[in-house]
Amino acid sequence: MKRKLILPLLLLFGAFITFAYTADDDPFAELIKKLEVYIEKYPQEKVHIHLDKPYYAIGDDIWFKAYVINTQTGKPSTISNAIYVELINEKDSVKKQIKLPLISGFTWGDFKLPDSFAEGNYRIRAYTQWMKNAGTEFFFDKTIKIGNSWANNVFTNTNYTYSKQNEAEKVDARVKFTDKEGTPYTQNEVTYEVQLNYRSLAKGKALTNEQGEVNISFLNTQPSLYKSGKIITTLTLPDKKKIIKEIPVKATSNTVDVQFFPESGNLVEDLPNKIGIKAVNASGLGEDVKGVIIDNDGQEVTQFSTQHLGIGSFILNPQPGKTYTAKVSYKDGSESSVNLPRVLQSGYVITTNTNSENVVVKIMLSTGLLGPGELKLVAQNNGNVCFISKASSQKQIITASIPKKDLPSGIIQLTLFSAQNTPVAERLVFVNNMKDRITTTVSTAKKTYGPKEKVSVDLQAAFADKPTQASFSISVTNTASVKPDEENESNIFTTLLLTSDLVGYIEKPNYYFLNDDPKTQQDLDNLMLTQGWRRILWKNIINNAAPNIRYEAEKSLKISGVITNYGGKPIPNAKVSLFSSSGGLFVIDTISDAQGRFNFDKLSFNDSTKFIVQGRTAKNKKSVEIVLDVVSGQVVTKNKNTGDIEVNVNEALSGYLKQSENYFNDLTKRGILERTILLKEVNIVEKKNKAKNSSNLNGGGNADAIISADQLQYCTTLSQCLQGRVAGLIIRNGVPYLLRNGNTPMSIVLDGMRMEAEFLDNINPVDIETIEVLKSVGNTAIYGSQGGGGILVITTKRGGGYSSASTFTPGIIPFTPKGYFTPREFYSPRYDVPDNKPDYRTTIYWSPNIITNESGKAEFNYFNSDEPGTYRVVIEGMDMLGNLAHTVYTYEVK
Repeated sequence: MKRKLILPLLLLFGAFITFAYTADDDPFAELIKKLEVYIEKYPQEKVHIHLDKPYYAIGDDIWFKAYVINTQTGKPSTISNAIYVELINEKDSVKKQIKLPLISGFTWGDFKLPDSFAEGNYRIRAYTQWMKNAGTEFFFDKTIKIGNSWANNVFTNTNYTYSKQNEAEKVDARVKFTDKEGTPYTQNEVTYEVQLNYRSLAKGKALTNEQGEVNISFLNTQPSLYKSGKIITTLTLPDKKKIIKEIPVKATSNTVDVQFFPESGNLVEDLPNKIGIKAVNASGLGEDVKGVIIDNDGQEVTQFSTQHLGIGSFILNPQPGKTYTAKVSYKDGSESSVNLPRVLQSGYVITTNTNSENVVVKIMLSTGLLGPGELKLVAQNNGNVCFISKASSQKQIITASIPKKDLPSGIIQLTLFSAQNTPVAERLVFVNNMKDRITTTVSTAKKTYGPKEKVSVDLQAAFADKPTQASFSISVTNTASVKPDEENESNIFTTLLLTSDLVGYIEKPNYYFLNDDPKTQQDLDNLMLTQGWRRILWKNIINNAAPNIRYEAEKSLKISGVITNYGGKPIPNAKVSLFSSSGGLFVIDTISDAQGRFNFDKLSFNDSTKFIVQGRTAKNKKSVEIVLDVVSGQVVTKNKNTGDIEVNVNEALSGYLKQSENYFNDLTKRGILERTILLKEVNIVEKKNKAKNSSNLNGGGNADAIISADQLQYCTTLSQCLQGRVAGLIIRNGVPYLLRNGNTPMSIVLDGMRMEAEFLDNINPVDIETIEVLKSVGNTAIYGSQGGGGILVITTKRGGGYSSASTFTPGIIPFTPKGYFTPREFYSPRYDVPDNKPDYRTTIYWSPNIITNESGKAEFNYFNSDEPGTYRVVIEGMDMLGNLAHTVYTYEVK
């Protein structure tokens, strides 16, 4: 008897397909099983960062909460227990990085924006080590604007015009320099340099005119290579002070890139094909176009136009032997011709029509492909199969209707398999399923409040009409100063359901979630046509190609490595000790395994904690090398969100900056906020530091005696080096003492880390740069009780670099791994007692972890600021099943 797969039409939500067999395994069933195993073995993670507001000023604090989900389960992730969050500037340089512990997929933190920062387009990037295996395209990466009024006296406004010179692109930039009040800097010298892709294109000098303007022109002779960059200007003020400003160059022309995307991958003769259009200008933003399609005989076949942000679609029925060209018309009246993709003589087409209730799928195939075999349609979301249908390939048109209520929210990947189980066509659709969401009800006692009045907010959360316990982050801002841009904002829906599964820039992502009307659904479907990407590649599943796993998921903080002899041979059963004096003395021991590896796991320590790793052979010999495992850094890629880059940041945020400056000035007057005061340049004759890289709290070189490296060349132990060299310092049994202190030993500070006095002879004299001896009260007082017996401040030749690439002292290596950042608590003032101090806060309230109880209820309260306006309460959250919540509530302050 022939064995066959029992596979009826299946509609399953949130589960893998289970197959029953009556005989030998069916190849297609095996393929689905491969996918199941692949996803189980290599689940992915997605990250969303909820920021307290969309833009900031220098002097602000950035408050955020991270949500991490496991794409296989759809629940808060337990794959990784640590996440990295970075603040990146316009030079693609990490200005700040913090590492945070993840507890059941949640964590929160903050960044301070000191006045040493410049205004510009910064990025918040977040990822786990496990996510690095999938590539940077799937990191959370959002561009935010940071303005500067509080610590800034020069403002710029730049306008660009473009023209063509033969094959080159000419750019004319008019840059206006003013002070914060808008008064132009006139007759001031400006030097400038134009850089495109970090290549210098032009340099020059100019004087500002009566309007404070200079004109800067440059020619881009290689527009295919150099598309963006910056203008670095230096303005000389009347007091000879020089102010540097970097101005983004987003584009060097007005050109618009137009691309056409057949619905399921190919144009096929005699089959109606939906074709997506995407038109993007040189600044990275969508630009609407229109035009006509003409065939190779010059006949007009159809017309087209984009419907939203340069994206649209039209229907074409290609005829045998024909080729097609689009004649595109732009808003400036110009035209161009773009060839459509080549038409195939034979093939398959998947077309979809999504309405409020169903996803209707129509499969069409060429007559030459009709036969006795079976076609299979598979729908999966992040690798989780949620629909399979089989149909005979003897019909040229096959239709399936999938109820949206049976599909998870997010991007659904439809794949059509031939009778030979080969993927022949794919299509992405988006399902916005309201039943997947947590319903949040927000209420306050009234809708209108007064300044500094207390507001109590009640939150009720439910899922499937039942109360749910979930973790929420709450942000409250005044729209009078923090104006929302609802269509362009990133929230938990836009990130975890849409942008995290698409490569490239998505313009105005929240537009697709604000309404669920037919036009929005059509625009969202056109986005799927033109921005489609497949997180799961079937060819990898078919070929059993495992992903390249270079980074293991971080389950805890650990310090690990291998201990070897000088020939690099691993030493088994070696004794390894871990020391730290941060927050008190900490010592832990372990034994290396047969491969010489050791691991201090399940540690918990703050960032900048310093450790000493000491290794000895089983016979207690010091002649070993220690190579530590170091978590590799992550390269900063170029900003993909080119459309979000703002050329004139300060002008775009002018209202917010004015409001912020009042707030910062008030804090400065009260001594709450520190402000850098820049003095005029003074020439100082340098005094040579005799103890370079020293961790001496008094300052390097401020000691009673300094012993340098050249004085330590002819002794084998530090005890020998120090004995009799410094007045009043003696060595007893390898322990340093000061005569005047009797039996109180001296403390040892090695590259900033406090060690016990008995540790002295564990340090190799050859590796020491300086030893600073602190004896007098004036030098030891800063160390408090630790300095009672005197201190030896020892600096190694590597100057406290704490790298594990090499070791200078046999059997000893200092190490400062990346530890956890300790978040601050958001300060929310209380006005139970009347307070006449002005309150100009821009973030009124922030709480990263409001948890609803078993009844789905939570309550929080805060006080308004002095500023009237519409106050906007943004609430985002997730429960332990991965259901998401996002809601906005407003009230008035008068």
